Amino acid sequence: MLSFEILGDQEELRVMSERKSIEVVAAVIYWNGKTLCVQRGESKLDYISKKWEFPGGKVESGESLSDALKREILEELNLEIDVQGTLTTVHHSYPDFDLTMHALECSIESEMEPSVVRTEHLDHQWLVVGTAEFESLDWAAADVPIVEVLAVPS
Repeated sequence: MLSFEILGDQEELRVMSERKSIEVVAAVIYWNGKTLCVQRGESKLDYISKKWEFPGGKVESGESLSDALKREILEELNLEIDVQGTLTTVHHSYPDFDLTMHALECSIESEMEPSVVRTEHLDHQWLVVGTAEFESLDWAAADVPIVEVLAVPS
């Protein structure tokens, strides 16, 4: 889709291509006082390649945020989660697209560390929010606001 804009007194017509917009969900998964962090795979897009993030993915047409998140976490990590509710929503503009990311708080009921089966990520860690180790990960830019929200004492 194209949009047109009239510029200044010259009334020049400029064609602007519409940026791609993506709506995604991200899981802030709590287990035993820790939160799951995952490292993205290598990408041709340097600004997201090998960055750390909260797991999740795209919301399909007609899908609720909760259902999308449960599907994505099962597909990407082979984990079944309980979704508690929305933590925050982030709007971020990357060079190639605009992102709306809904971060949902989730839990896993298990006494033993959940068995994470990574299908898309390079690595994962269960970390305590607010620790130097958690905050020093090389987070994807869109995930930084979630890290900041989590750092505020409740």
